[in-house]
Amino acid sequence: MSGSPKLGKVFLWALFVLILSVGALALVVFWELPDVTPLKKRTTTLTISVPDWQGTMHPFLVGPANPYWTPLELFPVELKWAVIVAEDANFYEHGGVDVTALKEALKYDLKHKRLRYGASTITQQLAKNLFLSRDKSVLRKLRELVLAMRMEQELTKGRILELYLNVVELGPLVYGFGHAAEHHFGMPVQYLTAAEAAFLAATLPGPRVAFNPQNRLIKVRQRAARLVKLLGLRKILDETEINDALVQIGQLGGRQDALDDKAQTPGLAED
Repeated sequence: MSGSPKLGKVFLWALFVLILSVGALALVVFWELPDVTPLKKRTTTLTISVPDWQGTMHPFLVGPANPYWTPLELFPVELKWAVIVAEDANFYEHGGVDVTALKEALKYDLKHKRLRYGASTITQQLAKNLFLSRDKSVLRKLRELVLAMRMEQELTKGRILELYLNVVELGPLVYGFGHAAEHHFGMPVQYLTAAEAAFLAATLPGPRVAFNPQNRLIKVRQRAARLVKLLGLRKILDETEINDALVQIGQLGGRQDALDDKAQTPGLAED
């Protein structure tokens, strides 16, 4: 019995260290997290930093001051749903974090003994794009999760989707679907066909390499075709519209040439 008090002290010390560690981690995660409430106002314009494909950072306008900024209601319904089915099928069901998808990603990580960091929702991606670095650290991921949940509390789903559609990377210094529609197809985003919308959404997993239309055109077309069929399952497109879109996708190419002259890229703020 003489060992019991010693074991009790060891347990208390271990518990104390655990509490301190958790508290320290929470402090680091929550320390100086940005305020998301200004994003409620649709008239707000803020400046963030975005990278070009050489890694140089550029100031970028998020809001109506950006000439390519597009209100949510002007995006074609096919485009909005193509992005949702491509990036976050449960967007309207979760509260910023898709717990089911996150569990599956963690299982994958444990099985393959590597960090994949998959299962990011649209809200999480928006939090990262607006406020965080693009490094793949555990700390950044935790901050991303907290910010995503805060955004879901403060903003409507429509506002979150509007922001995401206007800031996501879709080419070399091409951020937002307003700019992407002009860059790839030479037209305002509201005039995109279902095929063109699916084609742009198909580049989202990796417009730089994996789904770059210049180097991976067949892969992009195949993914776009899958998205069109998913739009059919969602009753966004009927059978005739699906068939027409599939034919058009086979004719699309898009552009991915480098934009080295900042003057050609409206939306970049002056340094």
